Amino acid sequence: MRISILTESGDIHTIEVDSQMELENIKALLEADCNIPADEQILLHNEVELSDPKSTLEGNKVVQDDILTLYRRVKNPRTTNIAAVPSSTGGPSVRPGQLQSGGGDPHNAEQIRQHLLSNPAMLQQLRANQPELAAAAESDPNRFHELIRELDVQRQQAESARSREIARLNADPFDIEAQSRIEEAIRLENVAANLEAAMEFNPESFGRVTMLYIDVEVNGHPVKAFVDSGAQATIMSPSCAETCGIMRLVDRRFAGVARGVGVAKILGRVHSAQIRVGQDLFLACSFTIMEGKGVDLLFGLDMLKRHQACIDLKKDCLVINGTEIRFLSEHELPSSARETAELTSEEMELINKGASSSPSASGEGTASASTPSATISTTEASGSSAPVSAPVPAPAPVRVTSAPQSTSAPADSSSEHFPEEHIQTLMGLGATREQVIAALNAAGGDMDTAAGFLF
Repeated sequence: MRISILTESGDIHTIEVDSQMELENIKALLEADCNIPADEQILLHNEVELSDPKSTLEGNKVVQDDILTLYRRVKNPRTTNIAAVPSSTGGPSVRPGQLQSGGGDPHNAEQIRQHLLSNPAMLQQLRANQPELAAAAESDPNRFHELIRELDVQRQQAESARSREIARLNADPFDIEAQSRIEEAIRLENVAANLEAAMEFNPESFGRVTMLYIDVEVNGHPVKAFVDSGAQATIMSPSCAETCGIMRLVDRRFAGVARGVGVAKILGRVHSAQIRVGQDLFLACSFTIMEGKGVDLLFGLDMLKRHQACIDLKKDCLVINGTEIRFLSEHELPSSARETAELTSEEMELINKGASSSPSASGEGTASASTPSATISTTEASGSSAPVSAPVPAPAPVRVTSAPQSTSAPADSSSEHFPEEHIQTLMGLGATREQVIAALNAAGGDMDTAAGFLF
């Protein structure tokens, strides 16, 4: 028959055995599979220890597909005197007879503490995840050993509860709720296995990616430009334009408003300005001057294509006309690119409500910590339509209302007029009025598309 063995580490071993096989032979098999000596094995069935080595599985009422829990017995428990081991940070040493080995071997706990103290990186990581344990490791060996024992007891209790839960769920194979929970448990195990495999074989995937910035000069003023091939146009902030002295060249006939979850005002366009890239490469560039948090200068796809630039990630540089301009290292980035963006209260509320389960569904997902971009369109003075990409407060699809000589301020999304019956229909699906109006704004008034944004 087939039985499963659940170990302390959470691993499950499935073995084929005979129902008349004696317990001592079962332990001999497990010694080869689990690397635990037979005399140190503790086997539990339904929370009852199987202690008679000559008893059979059938005699212990173990049937097909049952789960046995395997623990390792701590040999020769004793009171240990490690008073001679001082704290590495000059803290108090352990007093004789103070440590009992009820939850584990204190020698092992002290070895762990000494290893932590000799490894500053590991101690720093522990300080971030378990500050109390890290503080005890540095200054209080007694407390450290107590915490280690407590963690060991908690782990054993969790494993015991898990084995009881598995046994309960397997008791009735026709219980739909139990099968659903088993399915979820299997899914979580697969997720944990996937994470473990990624950390072992692809640890670089957990590192932070540095955005691509280069040093440029605009009108003689140094600027750190963000290279974004996903942005359709080159964007400059008003403060940067003031610093570079080109605000006097802004054509305000190209002003407009970018509206998404938030709004950003387009002040106009500088049609031509010279920038210097590298040591002696001078390029003609046009800028869309746009308000909003993000970067000072965003080097967009229009300029990359105009000058046939190549982003060479192998050499970590931007190549323009044969000139290689290196990308900035992380410590050279502007502070806005290095700081981690914090969620606003509105974003946290949406996450808590589950309204923004995916950015594509609601248009309210979080953006890059440095430069969220959104695709917009602006109507120029000539009447032609040119696509633009610019940093806005939120990375949702947006619309830009633009007209020659426009001086209007950003309009509130609630000022849009939509049929009341459309609003009430969408509100009947569980959304608030503000969410419905925002979705209708993003969908251009189309009720079906707005419903797709909301749900």
